[in-house]
Amino acid sequence: MNTKAPEFTRGWLRAADRAIFSTVEAIAACLVVAEVVLLGGGTTARYVFDSPFPWSDELGSLLFIWLASLGAVVALRRGEHMRLTAFVRGMDPERRAWLDAVALMLICAVLLALISPCYEHYDELRAGLSPVLEISEGYRGAAIGVGMVLMLLTALRNMLLLTNWRQILAAVAVVSAVVAVLLWFADDLEDMGNANLLLFFVVFVAAAMMIGVPIAFAFMLGTTGFIAFATSIPVSIVPSRMDEGMSHLILLAVPMFVLLGALIEVAGLATRMIAFLVSLIGHKRGGLQYVLLGAMYLVSGISGAKAADMAAVAPALFPAMLKRGNKAGNLTSLLSASAVMSETIPPSIVLITVGSVTGVSIAALFTGGLLPAVVGMIALAVVVFWQTRTEDVSQAPRFTWRQVGRLLVIAIPGLGLPVVIRSAVVDGVATATEVSTIGVLYTVAVGVFIYRQFDWRRIYPILVETASLSGAILLVVGAATAMAWALTQSGFSHQLVELMAVVPGGKTGFLLVSALAFIVLGSVLEGVPAIVLFGPLLFPIAAQMGVNPVHYAMVAVFAMGFGLFTPPFGVGFYLACAIGRVSPDVAIRSVWPHLGALFVALLLIALIPWISTGFL
Repeated sequence: MNTKAPEFTRGWLRAADRAIFSTVEAIAACLVVAEVVLLGGGTTARYVFDSPFPWSDELGSLLFIWLASLGAVVALRRGEHMRLTAFVRGMDPERRAWLDAVALMLICAVLLALISPCYEHYDELRAGLSPVLEISEGYRGAAIGVGMVLMLLTALRNMLLLTNWRQILAAVAVVSAVVAVLLWFADDLEDMGNANLLLFFVVFVAAAMMIGVPIAFAFMLGTTGFIAFATSIPVSIVPSRMDEGMSHLILLAVPMFVLLGALIEVAGLATRMIAFLVSLIGHKRGGLQYVLLGAMYLVSGISGAKAADMAAVAPALFPAMLKRGNKAGNLTSLLSASAVMSETIPPSIVLITVGSVTGVSIAALFTGGLLPAVVGMIALAVVVFWQTRTEDVSQAPRFTWRQVGRLLVIAIPGLGLPVVIRSAVVDGVATATEVSTIGVLYTVAVGVFIYRQFDWRRIYPILVETASLSGAILLVVGAATAMAWALTQSGFSHQLVELMAVVPGGKTGFLLVSALAFIVLGSVLEGVPAIVLFGPLLFPIAAQMGVNPVHYAMVAVFAMGFGLFTPPFGVGFYLACAIGRVSPDVAIRSVWPHLGALFVALLLIALIPWISTGFL
């Protein structure tokens, strides 16, 4: 018996899906362009003509919350939301299909539960007027609700197209049974006090992530369940907190740097920089590995996103490295480790998030992040030196100084971009958000007028991809903000302060325990959700312990990167394997020397504050 949806139903769904979500993608892409134009125009008006637009920040914030909401819809449709896959990756397809059905039903359930609270949030805002434009605040308040409705439609579409009726009915039965039990024991749950935190924020969230529910929706599930069944707080606080977390104007740098990371590849900046580095040291033993490390350091200063960094560097170097007899698993391991090494290099999206949620100066974070990455790079270079001491470089091409000089001249526009970005923020010429727009416009100009390598046909897909990835990141930020608020209201933050204050070893013990904790958090939650969730809780404790906030930020970010790229749970490791086109089973055997070197670097960063604060 065929248990799939009837063919005419599936055809109708596909037609509706194309009509609705091609429109959503187009609007999201237009919002990305609008933000570039608005920020670029505002920056020019402020610094060139000394006549700022008083309404630019307000309009930018309004468009940004819509970009985040619609981008999250696009990401759900394309399956690009961050999720933990370690537990379901090796399952047989039939069992995985049943769990996927339950995961999709949980997504549908939490979205359905939040639609009415989203309307209440909109209703509370629509009577107010924005301070400068004097338009209804309901325009921004509606963004979260519209996003929830469209994500619910997307999840239902995925359910009907990817599962059969038996799986759907079983998933409905499981979710309904859980809701019925929670309703039955609602009064008892409210009397349990903070024991509820274990149920909703550990058991429920962990179980949801283990079966493949994306991290953002797992956070939303735990927070909504906790507030609805274990407190008397109205559930409308969830969309309200999400709105607050997602609309921080400083986070507008996220889509701008994601866009910049894609454009540098289209414009040819990354390939020119790599060609110059290869001409310098590519003929030496381990030369191409050193080039990879140097290129990751430079490219990280342009894109701010690890996936973009690795995708820009690996295809340009791996073929030549394999010809020299290097093993694919070892190269992928080095690529993964280099992404950890470069986590603190500005304009890292995680650093921008740290500044947004903790109030630490982003200029100070950008300054403090350069040297910790150098320490990580030196540690990895020692491993490379040892592993390539017998490498045969007799066939490696050698470049004359004339050729090196020519390649340097060609690479100067690309090499200058990281300097422009870092200098503009550190010197206070532009904010992190504004300088990202400057970088976008600079890259387009270089690609069109200098390198004459710019495929305009790729722009629309890049804009959609920017909206998708940004929406996935920002939905996690919003969900983690709501979850952090619930944890704070429960008194958990006070208990955490008391617990961390008695860690043996004083400030040093606190830093080492924090590093280990952030390794675990990074491997399970990834950097952005982990820092949004625990940054507001742990950074005040660090201040009480006498730890410089920039130093603590570098320890946290480097440790989270270490966890993110550490198998078996770190999703970044599997991303590196996908980019390097190597099976994780092959790469995992080569990863440990690099991780050992990075762990030593992490200890040095934690124990020697000057590495993070020496240039402040």
